[in-house]
Amino acid sequence: MADNPTEVPDGSELEEDPDQTELAHSIIESLLEHTRVVSDLIALMAQALDEDAQKALTQTPQWQAYLESRRQLERTREEIERFVNLAAAPAKD
Repeated sequence: MADNPTEVPDGSELEEDPDQTELAHSIIESLLEHTRVVSDLIALMAQALDEDAQKALTQTPQWQAYLESRRQLERTREEIERFVNLAAAPAKD
C-alpha cells in the first residue's frame, strides 16, 4: 500500500501514480468516445427510417434502454472528470 493513497468516492483507495491515472483516463475516454460515435450512428439510422418505422422503433423497450444508456453515459462522463480531479489532487497530510 502506498504512503499517500487517494480515497475515491466509493471508499476504496487509489495509488497515486499520475501515469496510471492518465492511462486510465485515456482508456475510459476512448471507450466513451466510441460509444458516443455508435450512439450518433444509431440516431442517424433512426432518422433515415420512414415515420411509421421510426415511431415503431421508438416504442420498443430496446429504444428506451438505449436512451437510458445515453443518460447514464453522460453521468459517467462527469464521474470520470471527478475521478481524474481526485486522482490528480495532492494528498492531504
